[in-house]
Amino acid sequence: MFKLLSFKGLQKTTLIDFPGKVACTFFLAGCNFRCPFCYNANLVFDRGTGFEMGETQALEFLSGRKGFLDGICITGGEPLLHPLEEFLKKVKALGLLAKLDTNGSMPEALKSLLGKGLLDFVSMDVKSGPGGYEKAAGTKVDLEKIGQSISLIRNSGIDYEFRCTVVPLLHREKDLLEMGEWLKGSKRLFLQQFNSSVPLLDVSLQGTRPFSAEEMRHFAVLLKPFFGEVGLRGI
Repeated sequence: MFKLLSFKGLQKTTLIDFPGKVACTFFLAGCNFRCPFCYNANLVFDRGTGFEMGETQALEFLSGRKGFLDGICITGGEPLLHPLEEFLKKVKALGLLAKLDTNGSMPEALKSLLGKGLLDFVSMDVKSGPGGYEKAAGTKVDLEKIGQSISLIRNSGIDYEFRCTVVPLLHREKDLLEMGEWLKGSKRLFLQQFNSSVPLLDVSLQGTRPFSAEEMRHFAVLLKPFFGEVGLRGI
């Protein structure tokens, strides 16, 4: 008997989360990281969001959107803390594509889903270069597992992106170059602007200055030699 999923949020339509597709996004609670810049504390600590949708309801919702949606995104929190396989099998049976957002800390679960052909796109948050990883993740991190996930994604044969939220108090140019070397040869990286105007996990970051648009563009140019594509989000 497998455990049914309980979703804590739903964005019914997104044209952004799944590149090139019309999708919806399901949110799962719980995370094994404590990134200081995270703005989803209610999801991270599973404090309740005022929304609850069971797996059966989710599938009914998707059935009713057949012909309109191309696929779904599953995000969190960290989705791989949950048993996704049976749900994703039913999603695929509806003819929908599936995108996963992950922090890369659970390569065994990721490998299983990839091996069974249940994912069509993976977006992995890379917190920093190896030297600054634990500071940016807010907890102890097994970097070997992060490296395994990076390798799995790069060699999966499906589309993917790596992304990094860049925070002045957590990232120096050295950290970003170290990350570039680590991910060298990857298809795509997005640098995401830090937003300090919303409630954050670490309240000491509240209201602090993000990097300017000019600084973010400088980082993108700096990292371009390591990737096929480097993009910016949130500026």
